[in-house]
Amino acid sequence: MQFDRTTIAGCRTAATSGLRAALALAGALFVCGCTTDQQVAGVPDVPPDYRMRHPITMKESDRTLEVFIGTNRGELNATQRAQILAFALKWRREATGGLVIARPVGSSNERAAADSMREIMSILAAGGMPPNSIGVRTYQAGGPALATVRVSYPRIAAQAGPCGIWPEDIGPSFNRDYFENQPMWNNGCASQRNLAAMVDNPADLVEPRAETPANTMRRTTVMEKYRQGVDTATQQSATSTAAKISDVGK
Repeated sequence: MQFDRTTIAGCRTAATSGLRAALALAGALFVCGCTTDQQVAGVPDVPPDYRMRHPITMKESDRTLEVFIGTNRGELNATQRAQILAFALKWRREATGGLVIARPVGSSNERAAADSMREIMSILAAGGMPPNSIGVRTYQAGGPALATVRVSYPRIAAQAGPCGIWPEDIGPSFNRDYFENQPMWNNGCASQRNLAAMVDNPADLVEPRAETPANTMRRTTVMEKYRQGVDTATQQSATSTAAKISDVGK
């Protein structure tokens, strides 16, 4: 009987040791699971600065002007002439290549669009564009509907995004960023994209513009008043004083 009690006690000790080892292993696995980053494959850690997550980059894209030509018109109206002239001036300022005019083929206004090409070319030439920088081509219009004459040229443009990408779950999870209150990947993308779309000269995002020359005439006037001991502040003219609506509240 003594032998049986010893055997039972040994079995209990072995079972207790095995249970303790299993609990220790489970605890280690739980700790490892809590400290493991569960991120989508191929997605790097989220930088804390939105300008690093969604940088504004430069690319070459087309600026296009679409001109609607009526079926029975064959010429431009006054507004369209002004638009084409302004487009030619923009080409001189920001274009990185020649200008292309694409007229429709197979549309209801195909003949009218072809007749307007000579007027468009003359307006572009009046805007200072050399003839060898203008190319003409056709494109197949989708059906008999009214198509446009497309005038375009390449330019440097700023871009950011794309936005709306959610590579990680922003809800409660074992992801490290959730517990450390890290910014989500898409945060700040819309602001960067809007800034890239609104900037007039993308080069301003890379380096500042050079200073313009000082106003020599105004500087000379101020210095002469300073030497004579006269007030250098700009005086209001009689016209600006008379333009006031009311003096109530003085």
